[in-house]
Amino acid sequence: MSTTKTNKSYLKRIKVTKNGKLIARKPGQNHYNAKERSGTSTSKRRTQVIMMDNKARSRFLSTSF
Repeated sequence: MSTTKTNKSYLKRIKVTKNGKLIARKPGQNHYNAKERSGTSTSKRRTQVIMMDNKARSRFLSTSF
């Protein structure tokens, strides 16, 4: 019986909370931020909750949760 492997590169970007929520950084905030407005750069510092159904969760995060 074969099982799917956990996508390790995807898993490294995600933190799972105690209640099972998936939290990650917003994309596109690593560089070229000098000319952006202060509100934009402030909002990029916040994390975002990832909504994922059970099928996708088992596909990308199979054995780790």
